[in-house]
Amino acid sequence: QVQLVESGGGLVQAGGSLRLSCAASGRTFSSSAMGWFRQAPGKEREFVAVISWSGRSTRYADSVKGRFTISRDNAKNTVYLQMNTLKPEDTAVYYCAATGRAYLRDSSYSPNEYPYWGQGTQVTVSS
Repeated sequence: QVQLVESGGGLVQAGGSLRLSCAASGRTFSSSAMGWFRQAPGKEREFVAVISWSGRSTRYADSVKGRFTISRDNAKNTVYLQMNTLKPEDTAVYYCAATGRAYLRDSSYSPNEYPYWGQGTQVTVSS
């Protein structure tokens, strides 16, 4: 079992930065790939980024590539999402999630791959 708690969301102007954190509890965090997803009002939950258990492998949605960076600190049971050059279209509730599997798969982009979810943190980017 993994329990996840996100923090770090807020209101920021376009072009600004935020760093989201996801604190995990449970024995399986360090052996689990971790992902970030987001959901804007009226839209489906979409993939943002994923990182393997070791941190050596990462993948990003095209819409955030070059602006967002996912990282993890297994000693602190925490995964991060550094978001730079934020745009109004980045406004959403951001969720972290755990796969329970160590490595990335082709299905790592799908929310269905993740049985464990946090409660989400709101990010609002003003123009």
